[in-house]
Amino acid sequence: MAAPLLEKLSESLGSPEPAIRLILSVLVGYPFALVYRWFLFYQPATVVHLFHICSGLALAAFNFGSQLYHSAVCVFVQFLMLRLMGRTVTGVLSSFTFQMLYLLAGYYYTATEEYDIKWTMPHCVLTLKLIGESITSQLSADQAKAALPSVPTLLEVFGFSYFYGGFLVGPQFTMRNYQKLVSRELTDCPGKPPNSVVPALKRFALGFLCLAMYAIFSPSFPDTYLLTDEYEAQPFWYRCVFILLWGKFMLYKYVSCWVIEGVCILAGLGYNGVVNGKHQWDACANMKVWLFETTPLFGGTIASFNINTNAWAARHVFKRLKFLGNKTLSHVATLLFLTIWHGLHSGYILCFSMEFFIITVERQAQALVLDSPLLTSLANSHFYPFVYIVQQFIHWLFMGYPLVPFCLFTYDKWLKVYSSVYFCGHLFFLVAYLILPFLRITLVPKKDRREKKQD
Repeated sequence: MAAPLLEKLSESLGSPEPAIRLILSVLVGYPFALVYRWFLFYQPATVVHLFHICSGLALAAFNFGSQLYHSAVCVFVQFLMLRLMGRTVTGVLSSFTFQMLYLLAGYYYTATEEYDIKWTMPHCVLTLKLIGESITSQLSADQAKAALPSVPTLLEVFGFSYFYGGFLVGPQFTMRNYQKLVSRELTDCPGKPPNSVVPALKRFALGFLCLAMYAIFSPSFPDTYLLTDEYEAQPFWYRCVFILLWGKFMLYKYVSCWVIEGVCILAGLGYNGVVNGKHQWDACANMKVWLFETTPLFGGTIASFNINTNAWAARHVFKRLKFLGNKTLSHVATLLFLTIWHGLHSGYILCFSMEFFIITVERQAQALVLDSPLLTSLANSHFYPFVYIVQQFIHWLFMGYPLVPFCLFTYDKWLKVYSSVYFCGHLFFLVAYLILPFLRITLVPKKDRREKKQD
């Protein structure tokens, strides 16, 4: 009965059936959260865990059918490793190796040249969760918050893994926070369900707006058009502007799913304490939408996007490479991990390598502006609105540029697109990388540069 209805809905909306299933699964998290608040909040932990497990497995079955066994196997193996090896170096290495190899094998055997919604999509989210469970040594206050006081039970591991608010598309959250949710600690009213309905509805409304924008504008900027002869025949400026707009609206596919994490807020998992006398509900926020829309900086967009995954990588990869004694090496290693975690296509390698290069150039430019009195005064003058518009154009043009290989995957496709725009992004940042140090020497007095280094 459900299949014909989904087919009709897919045809009427012009979206693939797997995408419709995914969106419905994300939205059904709200009724699940209400069931938890109204009927299960005061129930024993065992009942809550079972509800989370059953609801998560139902979503997995609805989207991926019998392939849900992949997640179940990995969750059970992770529990066995936690029990048998505990919180040891051997346990961490075993968990990391098994979970990553299983994910990469899944990528290898299911990969196509298109973006498909299949079991590996939620499994990449699950992989980080499961690896994070085994990493508990305390290296910082941030890591101490995520550390587990003891090895979790089987029900806790499965409930944490299949929690309906994060199983399919995230966000990432720690086992420690999940345990606090089940023990009724994540609430602004001790002993009572949190007053989170209004914050959750606000987040839902924002997510729905982002989803509507994607549904309205993305059909006008399809990935496939980049590969057509018609696109290649357009003027150079048109091709560049198309990449700019395509990249902007394409990202709303991810933004809409992550902003609808109001499910986590409604359940209480989003509670983040009190700041300046106000209760905060952003513990699971995966997007800073205002920053995403207004920042003219590449670093600002990265800081606003997929926040919890970036925080996971910073906590469990970047900071644990402190022994290298070099932040650049740690940064490169972290981006390499994220590249492999995303998949095996060459496009991911190129995208994340370009991210590193772009951020490096942007930091050089920021240092030049901050050190140069002339450029600083210009940035603070009444010309700034014009400067801001130029910044935004460059920002989104070269934000869409590295997304080309990220979305097109294979080298024959992204090479065709880059050839059509004469590799302008590569050339722009290569020239900037070479010329910015020279400009700093020319425009910034040696004394000021020396003071900058001392600071």
